[in-house]
Amino acid sequence: MNGDMPQNNHDKANGKPVDRFRPKFHMTPPFGLMNDPNGFIYYVGKYHTFYQWNPNKTVHATKYWGHFTSENLFEWKHENAVLAPEDWFDCNGCYSGSAIEHEGNLIVLYTGNVLNEIGDRETYQCMAISKDGMTFDKKGPVLHLPAGYTAHFRDPKVWKKEDTWYMVVGAQSETKTGKVALFSSTNLTDWEHHGAIAGSHMNGLGDFGYMWECPDLFSLSGKDVLIVSPQGLEPKGDDYHNLFQSGYFIGEMDYQTKQYCHGDFRELDRGFEFYAPQTTIGANGQRILIAWMGMPDESEEHHPTIHDGWIHAMTLPRELTLFEGKLYQKPVKELEKLRTNEVHYEHVSIFNNSRDFKGVSGQSIELIIDILTNKSDVFSMRISNAIQIDFDSKTKIFSLTRKNFQTQSDEVRKCKLEDIYSLNIFIDLSTVEIFINGGEEVFSSRFFSEKNDGEILFHSKGEVSLNIKKWEISQSICF
Repeated sequence: MNGDMPQNNHDKANGKPVDRFRPKFHMTPPFGLMNDPNGFIYYVGKYHTFYQWNPNKTVHATKYWGHFTSENLFEWKHENAVLAPEDWFDCNGCYSGSAIEHEGNLIVLYTGNVLNEIGDRETYQCMAISKDGMTFDKKGPVLHLPAGYTAHFRDPKVWKKEDTWYMVVGAQSETKTGKVALFSSTNLTDWEHHGAIAGSHMNGLGDFGYMWECPDLFSLSGKDVLIVSPQGLEPKGDDYHNLFQSGYFIGEMDYQTKQYCHGDFRELDRGFEFYAPQTTIGANGQRILIAWMGMPDESEEHHPTIHDGWIHAMTLPRELTLFEGKLYQKPVKELEKLRTNEVHYEHVSIFNNSRDFKGVSGQSIELIIDILTNKSDVFSMRISNAIQIDFDSKTKIFSLTRKNFQTQSDEVRKCKLEDIYSLNIFIDLSTVEIFINGGEEVFSSRFFSEKNDGEILFHSKGEVSLNIKKWEISQSICF
């Protein structure tokens, strides 16, 4: 990689960014813009999370591959960027992709984005190889755009089954419908196209978006799960209210016929900021997911962190399990190592009033709330005067409300739950991740409170009995 990386103009005398919205235990860029996680992998005793990075500005423009490493999934170190947009096949951006280990090497496959002389897009699926996970040798394109698709063809995810490598690519057909294209190879350089295995107007879906991004196909508990981020879905009830969506299908992949039969699409996360998730297999064989706490094409002109020279974050790593036909997401157990200064209350009751609990507050904390009995019509929590969560026992609706950071008007995201018995909440200055009922549903969002005092207020319309545990979370990101 050539050229000098830009420096953070917002650094203070001690060399560290100083701003009140930067999370302590979520990955953020040291400066510039972060989006999709890329090449998430456990390789030679270390986790690598690469990511889409514009180090020059806080806008979506030319993209590098930024790089974090960790030995334990909770302490992350920012490393030098590994891919730069400096070759003919990726000169306008090293776009998203995935990583595999092969013959002791770490190999990444990614999309090279090119805008030609007349402004048309060209796209190439490219390979780069590393012997140490830190420096890469680009090998150039291994897959050119096949017939039947527009140049919106990107985000290769690669895996091996038996003696064959497979790749899924997010795509747009020439009829402007979203697809997931499948390829296979025996050598990682020569790829056979098998057509689309999922997409709009397939498997009974009907019209289901004009572009599908960031596909990820993997086996879990005997099923084949396809995660994808479709663009162009219209809101439907409480579903699909973000600009773009991320969700999954559960089905069966027939590797002989190259057909994927699946059920309905379900959103992975119900919050405001969750996109482009990617999974890997962890050190203990578990399936782990990380996603971008942001949204493509959203207005970033007035985003509160751009004054400090950076924008966006990653979610915490989550372990996936499959239960009764639904993906459950739990924060990985390794995060418990970050807990300090426990405060707990047992069998506390709230009856038709609001109350706080001494020590149950903070700006970078974890909460576990067990709901022992719930005879309330509505159980609520208010976080840092910025986030409101409610469960309405009559309508069975769980909702998260915040103020839009541009308009300051209230906006809400919802989902239906038969009951609520536990909440695991991570608050980190400007991020909140809420895991409900052991990960049955998750809400991930950013928030920006002027007050930002870490106050947490509980409210019940009726009676509710709780166990509450709270921990402070220590700094775990090193730049």
